[in-house]
Amino acid sequence: MSWKTGFRSLYYLGAPEPDDPVLVPAQTAILVIDVQNTYLERPDRAAVSPQEQHRYDLWTPFHERMHGTVIPNTARLLALARQNGIECLFARIACHTKDGRDRSLSQKMPGWNNLLLPKNDAPSQLVAELQPVGDEIVVTKTTDSALTGTNLRLILHNLGIRNVICCGIFTDQCVSSTVRSLADESYAVIVLEDCCAAATEDLHRKELEIINMIYCHVMSSAELCKIMALAK
Repeated sequence: MSWKTGFRSLYYLGAPEPDDPVLVPAQTAILVIDVQNTYLERPDRAAVSPQEQHRYDLWTPFHERMHGTVIPNTARLLALARQNGIECLFARIACHTKDGRDRSLSQKMPGWNNLLLPKNDAPSQLVAELQPVGDEIVVTKTTDSALTGTNLRLILHNLGIRNVICCGIFTDQCVSSTVRSLADESYAVIVLEDCCAAATEDLHRKELEIINMIYCHVMSSAELCKIMALAK
């Protein structure tokens, strides 16, 4: 199944197949969202309680996908983008204060989303495999959407970008929020399904169905490279 017929929700069953997007390199950017140390670090399983071991095991497929699929695919895509004059941009969650008082409400809520990531601390940094090169731009956000919580809108405008290709985590949270914000600003958005991940495969696939065909087009990195004639 190709990107033109895949990841369709009930809303778009039977809808016409979209045309291949026209992606001029100078008007196109790769945006890598929140692939940070805090999400990839894991404790020694044997050193945690049985309850924590159960949670550890539930997260194992996510880590396997990140290390086996998402990070390698994204790294290859960034290399090709740099060779072809495509802007590479990065977003990360980080607060400007040590106690996180500048965070948005969603990042102060109890539970998993209660994120305290001071901007200079190691957990908030981008993973080693997906570091910016040269003067590539990194925006720091205390929101889910990379557009809402930063000056990314102005940056994209100043760079002359019309097409944004989104990668990163989590598909159903910050990636989705960013995609919706970009779509509302009339950017043409592509989400690369094999360069993103959610906590579970089910959440990942379901969110892609939700956002596909209305807020973005969902495709694989190989399909994007074919459309843009990038060597893969």
